[in-house]
Amino acid sequence: MSAVGQNIPHDSAEGHVSGRSVYIDDVPHGRDEVLVDFVHSPIAHGRLLSIDLEEARRVPGVVGLFTHRDLHQNRLGHAFQDEPLLAEDVLMFVGQPVVVVAAETREALRLARAAVKMDVEVLPPVLTIDEALAQGQFIGETRTFRRGDVEAALAASEHTLEGTFVCGGQDHFYLESQAALVVPDEGDTLTVHSSTQHPTEVQEYVAHLLGLKIHQVTCITRRMGGGFGGKESQATHPAVMAALVAHRLKRPARIVYSKDDDMAATGKRHPFQNRYRVGFTSEGALTALKVDLYSDGGAYADLSLAVMSRAMSHVDNAYFLPACEVNGTVCRTNLPPNTAFRGFGGPQGAATIESILEEIALVLGKDALDVRRLNVYGTGTRDVTPYGQVVKEPTLPILFDTLEASADYRRRMEEIKAFNARSKTHLRGLSLTAVKFGISFNTTFLNQASALVHIYLDGTVQVSTGATEMGQGVNTKIRQVVADELGIPPEWVRVMPTSTDRSNNASATAASSGSDLNGSAAADACTRLRARLSTVAAAHFAGGDEADPESIVIEDGEAYDRRRPDARLAWKKLVSLAYLGRVSLGERGFYATQGISFDWDKEENTPFLYFTNGCAASEVLIDRFTGELRVTRADLLMDVGRPINPGIDRGQITGGFVQGMGWLTTEELKYSDAGVLWSHSPTTYKIPNVTDVPETFNVDWIDNDRNTANLRRSKATGEPPLLLAISVWTAVKHALSFVSDSKIPALHAPATNEEILIRLVEHARPRTPWEGDGAPTGPAPQSATPLDADAPLALGETPEDGEVLPVRRGAEG
Repeated sequence: MSAVGQNIPHDSAEGHVSGRSVYIDDVPHGRDEVLVDFVHSPIAHGRLLSIDLEEARRVPGVVGLFTHRDLHQNRLGHAFQDEPLLAEDVLMFVGQPVVVVAAETREALRLARAAVKMDVEVLPPVLTIDEALAQGQFIGETRTFRRGDVEAALAASEHTLEGTFVCGGQDHFYLESQAALVVPDEGDTLTVHSSTQHPTEVQEYVAHLLGLKIHQVTCITRRMGGGFGGKESQATHPAVMAALVAHRLKRPARIVYSKDDDMAATGKRHPFQNRYRVGFTSEGALTALKVDLYSDGGAYADLSLAVMSRAMSHVDNAYFLPACEVNGTVCRTNLPPNTAFRGFGGPQGAATIESILEEIALVLGKDALDVRRLNVYGTGTRDVTPYGQVVKEPTLPILFDTLEASADYRRRMEEIKAFNARSKTHLRGLSLTAVKFGISFNTTFLNQASALVHIYLDGTVQVSTGATEMGQGVNTKIRQVVADELGIPPEWVRVMPTSTDRSNNASATAASSGSDLNGSAAADACTRLRARLSTVAAAHFAGGDEADPESIVIEDGEAYDRRRPDARLAWKKLVSLAYLGRVSLGERGFYATQGISFDWDKEENTPFLYFTNGCAASEVLIDRFTGELRVTRADLLMDVGRPINPGIDRGQITGGFVQGMGWLTTEELKYSDAGVLWSHSPTTYKIPNVTDVPETFNVDWIDNDRNTANLRRSKATGEPPLLLAISVWTAVKHALSFVSDSKIPALHAPATNEEILIRLVEHARPRTPWEGDGAPTGPAPQSATPLDADAPLALGETPEDGEVLPVRRGAEG
């Protein structure tokens, strides 16, 4: 029986539950090991005039203090190397590492950090996108996608809207903080055990910053206690700091950030501020969109330009844009450099168009689902993205129609209208949104992977790839693929810890492509091994006849000739025959994604191998007096191709959705006017807990085996489900539209209880649909609901007798 498609348990599930899974800080401390920490900038922006280390050196147990002068090089980065590992003469954000401290006890580390004295000149910080725009502080150049004459299309549109979509950042909040353990060896070599999504980058930067050759450094990653993008580039910093200490002191060195320091010093999901003008018909069909995306990149580039690229390529989300112009600009602020986060800019782009479509529906007095369905890809010739890629699979209309029926959308919408008309204490909202997420790295050369497969004499197999396990189950999927390719049970296959000495020059485990790339590379190695073993089996079964390897079948741990199926050869015996015949039982596989390319100067690009699509219908309940939000029901339906492991994919879908809910409803980053992160611990930063999960939570997928472009016809599920949580935010927006039947509700993300309460008060004043910010131009839509002159007063309005009425009935009242 094929291992692919089975619900094989996660390979670390038992270890996680029992507590036996080993993370960096679980590794027993060595006899001469030292602990590492760092002193960081106390201000968001300033000049570093001097550092006094004398008092810190006198702390008992301190064995080393290091600054940028102790490094061979002091720059890292991706698009360009603009970020110093350790601050030199300018301080750019609170939490920026300045001094690396090595000590033999945690108490000595604490005392030494407090004893370091820095003389700084405080400079005015830039802390918001608006401030960066006003001062012209940017990272890189503005980039543009353009199709057609958008200004002419806007001018010719029946209706236009303009506005700004604002969304905040999000902390990764992985359970294992940034961590590394570095062990020196002879010949100035280093073995770096790092909690990283990108061992190759750690290897390269440790070598680069310490003045070593790359082959002198080996990076190993057994697993991470969560990553979500936060350990794609920023795990490099602690690894290099520990490596600096190990290299200089010739002693093992370990660094593990505290949760507070981790949240304060590391980058987050990028906040965005997206300004748009959109044209549309009276039916709701999009005619033109011009949108300027502005992200907060923080102090240095990190991955911000790549994140912006994906945001721009996902502004269309699931909808065809006849004429469009998409501009992307990264703003520089004095906050930690923002970085990769699950979705990598895609959520910020997709949420913009979903918000726009919700507003168009309100202006026209239509159901937002009908507006979305009218514009969705997959209907006739409307199948080309703004960047030129053809959307080949027409599954989006199927997903919309199927979920509309299974979620009982129409009946529930009518119930919600009636409820909101009569309830004086609560509001309900319902929204059905989509996701079309491109799978592949936007940077073409990153779409490659290698694998090493070894068959041992007892028939068991070890597999090494560049994929890193952070809980998402990539090792389990690769194990299933290898077992299936070799025709053996998955329990005979072991996926090894990721190591740069087995898989060199590997890309990060990111872009939802870890299983696709590395699984394909492992399958490539297995194909050649199987061919050699088939030749051995054919010779064994021939018995003097002509051997025919093409007739050999290897499955369920046995080999046989399909022409004479009664004669069987056990897998272990076959392996033994191959060894005795001096046939290689090890193979290296390689995979490079074909048919993809991206060039900013071209109008026709194919940056993605395929798209993972889905829809979600979410219903919310809001307390009119407090703004308290509950997600009462969510129905998720996806196209995940033919799953390699259905259970793991279901876990990714549910987990991604809940994490997206957190970004859009509860996880708010709060900074002081001086750039100090206030919400830097579980006590002040609210991630979703079990009570936030929808009370009714339905997850399913459609049958689709047409994705022949990818490994075993599967589709990636790492990032796309997170975007389905946009439906929760648009459901809040839908609910707020009932507070006043005369205004498009303004709403920022996250829609926290406080944000919702502010909007409840703000939207209560009756206004015409064509008044104020974001007002549509052109004739009033015929379906617009007129104001009810007899409606109750708005929240906070005081009638003549002094009574304050808490609510105003909605449009259906």
